[in-house]
Amino acid sequence: MKYYIIAGEASGDLHGSNLMKALRQKDANANIRFWGGDLMRKAGGTLVKHYKEMAFMGFLEVLMNLGTIAKAIKFCKADIQKFQPDIIIFIDYSGFNLRIAKWAKEHGFKTNYYISPQIWASREGRISDIKRDIDAMHVILPFEKEFYEKKHNYPVNFVGHPLIDAIENRTTVDGYKFRSDNNLDTEKPIIALLPGSRKQEVQKMLTLMLSVVKDFTAYQFVIAGAPSLDHDFYEPFLKNPNVSFVTNKTYDLLSISHAALVTSGTATLETAIFKVPQVVCYKANWLSYQIAKRIITLEYISLVNLIMKKEVVKELIQNDLTTTNIRTELKNILEGPVRTAQIQAYDELEKKLGGRGASVKAAELIVKNAEF
Repeated sequence: MKYYIIAGEASGDLHGSNLMKALRQKDANANIRFWGGDLMRKAGGTLVKHYKEMAFMGFLEVLMNLGTIAKAIKFCKADIQKFQPDIIIFIDYSGFNLRIAKWAKEHGFKTNYYISPQIWASREGRISDIKRDIDAMHVILPFEKEFYEKKHNYPVNFVGHPLIDAIENRTTVDGYKFRSDNNLDTEKPIIALLPGSRKQEVQKMLTLMLSVVKDFTAYQFVIAGAPSLDHDFYEPFLKNPNVSFVTNKTYDLLSISHAALVTSGTATLETAIFKVPQVVCYKANWLSYQIAKRIITLEYISLVNLIMKKEVVKELIQNDLTTTNIRTELKNILEGPVRTAQIQAYDELEKKLGGRGASVKAAELIVKNAEF
């Protein structure tokens, strides 16, 4: 059968690649055409557009690129019409995907969503669009099933979180060799810096995260470079000899890290699954933040705290994200009761995420939906 997948960022590329592998397990004749990234390309199929071309962050940046987005939507519709897939699979990336889903449903295509738009965080009214345009929703967070079914009477499938598989299936890292191969100090404990994947975001976050380096000379700080950004982009942040850089090796880095400073998003959950104590950092431009705080109704911004329904990890948001606060909270997770409590809570978190096999479960449902 023919599958058309649309993923629009690094996390979608990871989960999309694992879904593609699972689809081929369930359908040996799977013909896959997709929007995504390098991981999905390695999984096989035909790459239509790379997510790097559509990596716009925040309300202001989206407004400035409306022309580019409109052209991409028009191109996507034409490409789907030409390919005539048996089913279209949307992965997160709601601003773009829900527009395509409306058109796709009107033109008779089957539509499945894997990894729900975060309508539980903002713009909850989009549930009416989802009910109208999405034939089946496959969710990965435990509270999403309750949100959709109990609050909105829309049945969904909880398949578990694909990060469990992505992390457990990776090759075990030799810590000493990893440090040596990447020119890291072989003795100093590592504080990992996960500043995000978009240029604006990374510039803002790294400037703040690195402002505390001088206060922790017994540790080495290692920046986890995003696959969407070139090494040259990070050069200005590597002036301090106690700051190092690795690219496209975030999981290997987390596996040997003592603590982490993490920009909010999927990375907070990845860090937790690796049992690394963390401080969550988030700061948007003034306009984007003013808009966001008026439409986002959540008590927390990190997935760790949202799933646990309590503050497990400290969140430093907007004006609270200062050098002084980063220094204080980082000290708290390097040793002592705060560190211990986080690690213990991570064990409970992993149980809530469900077991292994999220990608396979989702693929089984998608293949079944494509057949009928």
